Amino acid sequence: MTDDSTAPTKRRIGPMIARLLLGLVFFVFGLNGFLHFIPQPKELPEGVASLMGAFIKSGYMFPFVFGTQLLVGVLLLLNRFVPLALVLLAPVLLHILLFHIFLEPKGLPPGVVATLLELYLAWSYRDAFRPLLKTRTQPN
Repeated sequence: MTDDSTAPTKRRIGPMIARLLLGLVFFVFGLNGFLHFIPQPKELPEGVASLMGAFIKSGYMFPFVFGTQLLVGVLLLLNRFVPLALVLLAPVLLHILLFHIFLEPKGLPPGVVATLLELYLAWSYRDAFRPLLKTRTQPN
């Protein structure tokens, strides 16, 4: 006979660890976008420099991306609106993956790890996403 009284607790530990790790990553990197405490590389590949230059010239893209990362990081760390945070984070992670696939492959592993954490959390919170995945729905 096995004791299943700890089963719900064990099922919550994995998502909690993943949520805290992902939240910490995006909190730190989002904050870094405003405070610049992580040193940037001196030399950037041509494509990266062009993209970053365009983002800077836009005047809004960097604050928008880093603000989104900071918000998502805070929400995940505080365990508030986690499904919403995951939805907001999905396009950011897609951009991170595509950026590293096409422009800077050396940085791909951390993006893959963050994406895997995101997918694991999305699966863990799958009941919250069910209404979004209906093919047809009616307004209230």
